[in-house]
Amino acid sequence: MTPKEPDSSLEDRITGALVGAAVGDALGGPVEGYSPDQILERHGGRVHGIVGPWNGDAWRTARPIAPYHKGDGHVTDDTLMTHALVRVYATVRDHLDAFAIADHLVPDLMTNPRWIPELESEAIPLQRVFLAEKWLAARLHYGHVDPREAGVGNIVNCGAAMYMAPVGLVNAAHPAGAYAEALDIAGAHQSSYGREAAGVFAAAVAAACAPEASPDSVVAACLALAKDGTRTAIEKVCEVASRHSDFESALVPLREAVAPYDTVGPDYRAPSLDARRPSRTRAIEELPVALGMLVVSGGDYRHAVLGSVNYGRDCDSIATMAGAVAGALGSPVPQDWSKSVAEASRLDLWEPATTLTAVTREVFARDVRRRRAHEAAFTAIGGVRCSD
Repeated sequence: MTPKEPDSSLEDRITGALVGAAVGDALGGPVEGYSPDQILERHGGRVHGIVGPWNGDAWRTARPIAPYHKGDGHVTDDTLMTHALVRVYATVRDHLDAFAIADHLVPDLMTNPRWIPELESEAIPLQRVFLAEKWLAARLHYGHVDPREAGVGNIVNCGAAMYMAPVGLVNAAHPAGAYAEALDIAGAHQSSYGREAAGVFAAAVAAACAPEASPDSVVAACLALAKDGTRTAIEKVCEVASRHSDFESALVPLREAVAPYDTVGPDYRAPSLDARRPSRTRAIEELPVALGMLVVSGGDYRHAVLGSVNYGRDCDSIATMAGAVAGALGSPVPQDWSKSVAEASRLDLWEPATTLTAVTREVFARDVRRRRAHEAAFTAIGGVRCSD
């Protein structure tokens, strides 16, 4: 499939990435935790759009999903965290670090009631996020741990990576800058390959914003920066993905390619004893598979997201990541999906993009001034002037 020619507007790229991430999240939510075969049996075929809860009207009490209304276009905590990070950028209006997470993100999660689609009520976001995100409040608000080290000891998962798209967008077309900033931010939340994945995902989104970017250029940017098991997992999964052009044929091969690096094991709901522990040889599953689906789809948003959704397991986060990168590449998010998700979730999916675009322009202007001041100082001590 051939994606639409990338939009030239920065706002178009940012909108595509943030709306694309939210829609992917909502599509993946109702089938999260299940296998491709279970999804096929439950839905009488592959999922091709927004579907209802796995347990139908029993979602309020059916374990293990209760009390969350996953499905019917509801976003999950991936989107809640992404939008929260946009609000931090809107407050700081500059690059972020781990201290910004302690000073701004954690208070936002703990004190500001918001509409939580899966709870169908207003609540503080901390009541919805997963245990790996509740760790932020325990360590930073109550434990007063140095934010740069607070992620150490948390379970190692995709918790930090899933909401790092805004970092890639603020550093649009500068993957190395996105990687470094995301690693700093994620230090407050994760360690090991969970933190590494946050940096690499931000780099992928930044790379997707570059002129004439493609799935191959995005993967190349990720491989140039990624370390240890994360790099190897991305390389192996994308190598397998390059041999497929349809997600159906890729579902099993992609899982087989990432399995040696995934700590959770074959049964997603019964993690192995080694699950989510720090390691230099392992990787989270979500990011390599998302990039693999990007390659399989040729960058087409619909194909990449549906492949991610039907992969199952942690497919809301996989589809969040694939949707963000495909959207940043310029592949259009289906309007019927985005409209339905916005209405069902009672969220303005476009306002965060408008906000982040303004912030991104301000940050870039500051970066230019800082760079020129450095060049002037360097020139004054005998360096070589490198720009006008």
